[in-house]
Amino acid sequence: MLIKRKEDIASSEITPESLYFNRREFIRAASAFGVGLAARSIFPESLMAQDKWPKGKKGPYDTDEEVNSYKDITTYNNFYEFGTDKSDPSQNSGRFKPKPWTVKVEGEVKKPATYNLEDFIKPYKLEDRIYRMRCVEGWSLVIPWRGIPLADVIKKLEPTSKAKYVAFETIFRPDEMEGQRRPYLNWPYVEGLRMDEAMNPLTFLAVGLYGKELPNQNGAPIRLVTPWKYGFKGIKSIVKIRFVEKEPPTTWNISAPNEYGFYSNVNPDVDHPRWSQKTERRIGEFLKRKTLMFNGYAEQVASMYAGMDLKKNY
Repeated sequence: MLIKRKEDIASSEITPESLYFNRREFIRAASAFGVGLAARSIFPESLMAQDKWPKGKKGPYDTDEEVNSYKDITTYNNFYEFGTDKSDPSQNSGRFKPKPWTVKVEGEVKKPATYNLEDFIKPYKLEDRIYRMRCVEGWSLVIPWRGIPLADVIKKLEPTSKAKYVAFETIFRPDEMEGQRRPYLNWPYVEGLRMDEAMNPLTFLAVGLYGKELPNQNGAPIRLVTPWKYGFKGIKSIVKIRFVEKEPPTTWNISAPNEYGFYSNVNPDVDHPRWSQKTERRIGEFLKRKTLMFNGYAEQVASMYAGMDLKKNY
């Protein structure tokens, strides 16, 4: 499939930072008729009514910042498989069927298999984790994820000594994911982590949020969460996990290598070519705040990058 060069992509397919927030205000105003109806068509009314998560730090990996509302988290999304606008995933994901689901494990691993999702997560106790999430466009959220540490899964799968990276792949269903009918990215979406990143205690496989099953627009039924990296690293609707020896290709790096690197760590000192990364806007807030190095998780992750040139390895 052809990949559009940046100069070939219509301006309507790339939203300037300033318009992200104007669009969000429009979405809020119209939610009763547009986004709200779309969301209610996907989730029971009782679930939509649960719109606040109790404030406060619960576990060792939680932030104590105020959590965004369920509505914010489920109506303002990046999920290009359903469209490029922030409202597209909640509006266009109703046809997507996350059940039944399988995850294929392959590559340099002792237990390759195709697992039913229920069997894949059954050995583990689900945890709730409140993470700061930062997107490359300059907006952020605080989300209470529900899921399992990726490290626990990796240990059970027993990768071989040749496994230096973990690669992930999203499902390809253009009949249910209308964004995949357009060639603005090379489908299916692929991502990857270095093995030490995958084994970091913060790295999470989420199967829910707000204590409920993961909504379609947020990556149902299983997605990756790496809170010290920009949001596009959090690959959604995962169907394949491969253990590999060499650095795997990643979708945005393939599409625009001068803008999106393999590591994609949140770094206020390394700007995106088209905008600064020094500040961010928390959804629901008017004023911008300073971007934190590694999104505030330096204590847990900085040692993995000791001695690296973080501008070169962006």
